[in-house]
Amino acid sequence: MPATASTITASPTRRQFLATTAAVGAISLLPRTLRAAGSGSIRPFRADIKDEQLADLRQRILATRWPEKETVPDSSQGVPLKTVQDLARYWATDYDWRKGEAKLNAYPQFVTEIDGLDIHFIHVRSKNANALPVVISHGWPGSILEQIKLIGPLTDPVAYGGKAEDSFDVVIPSMPGYGFSGKPTATGWGPEHMAKAWDVLMKRLGYQRYVAQGGDWGAFVVDQMGLQAPSGLLAIHTNMPGAVPADIDRATLAGEPPPSGLSTDEKRAYEQLLFTYKHVAIYTLMASRPQTLYGLADSPVALASYMLDHGDGGGQPAAAVVEALNRYESASGELTRDEILDNITLYWLTNTGVSAARLYWEYRGGFFNAKGVKIPVAVSVFPGEQYEAPRSWTQRAYPNLIYYHHAEKGGHFAAWEQPMIFARELRAAFRSVR
Repeated sequence: MPATASTITASPTRRQFLATTAAVGAISLLPRTLRAAGSGSIRPFRADIKDEQLADLRQRILATRWPEKETVPDSSQGVPLKTVQDLARYWATDYDWRKGEAKLNAYPQFVTEIDGLDIHFIHVRSKNANALPVVISHGWPGSILEQIKLIGPLTDPVAYGGKAEDSFDVVIPSMPGYGFSGKPTATGWGPEHMAKAWDVLMKRLGYQRYVAQGGDWGAFVVDQMGLQAPSGLLAIHTNMPGAVPADIDRATLAGEPPPSGLSTDEKRAYEQLLFTYKHVAIYTLMASRPQTLYGLADSPVALASYMLDHGDGGGQPAAAVVEALNRYESASGELTRDEILDNITLYWLTNTGVSAARLYWEYRGGFFNAKGVKIPVAVSVFPGEQYEAPRSWTQRAYPNLIYYHHAEKGGHFAAWEQPMIFARELRAAFRSVR
């Protein structure tokens, strides 16, 4: 959303900003960060939601008019009533947004205007002067909260068991229509436009050489960056590769039996794609009628249930809600109830349920199909992803494949669920292009 006094407070002076970043241990220094290349200014921001907005949220949750219980014993009709009611009860009574807000404010945040739209982003520089800059893109129903766990392991790998030479400078933008970024008022802000905007952002920050990473919609953005191949983009990394051959893509979309001659890995990927395409109802609605989703702007529970109904290979995030409600705290490195609510609450407080959904309407290309990227590409395959891309398909889709690895754990929200594994993947993925 556009930056306003009700949602973000700007630090008015250089001295105050430096004091703030020093207090939270931020590594980004103002003179290096705010010298904008070209005409675009970069403004420091800090999330500051009004108490009245939080009170309104609680009241709306408590006033929810509930439907009857589903008529099946599973989630085949959608997110079960008990799951959402249990989450709503906690959300209205015990959940504390201020803790989530503090997570964001622990890192330097900025806003800069690109092509007439405010782009919000986190920017943290490593202490290592030779760090490799990386821009990391989230997706739906995610936000920059997915990736903030990566900041420490990437900017200071030594503190997390890595090597200093694997350090990164980290830039995490909020996509247009998401979080604290501006909401497009006209069409045209699809992945292709974002890809160009991210290059502008990195050059504006002074980075002439950098890499890019993305999953979910972020994977589409980095594929487009790979196709556009701007000067200085060394390589991309994706954890949701567009690697499906054209004949396989057509067959899975039509729900046909698998072609003959597929390997074991290819057959598994084919079955996973069939499962995914059978569970696309919410995406189809966003792609065809996003403006009809007024309930996402009017009801917190409607927003939460819609965002929970993701249905990837690991059942995240709805499955994580059930697990978190049962154990209350996480000791396994998976998503917690508060982490999931931080993300949902960010959507609610910025009123971005509908504006985020429009991204599906904007995009007119294929989803898991090969796009024709020729620059260096690194791919990490997570076992809980919507499909596990076989090496054979991946090598054909990305002829300049510099890294391919099956991670031991993690799903569609891998950076959020398994940040240490994800950080190790990025270190290994980009080692050859430093």
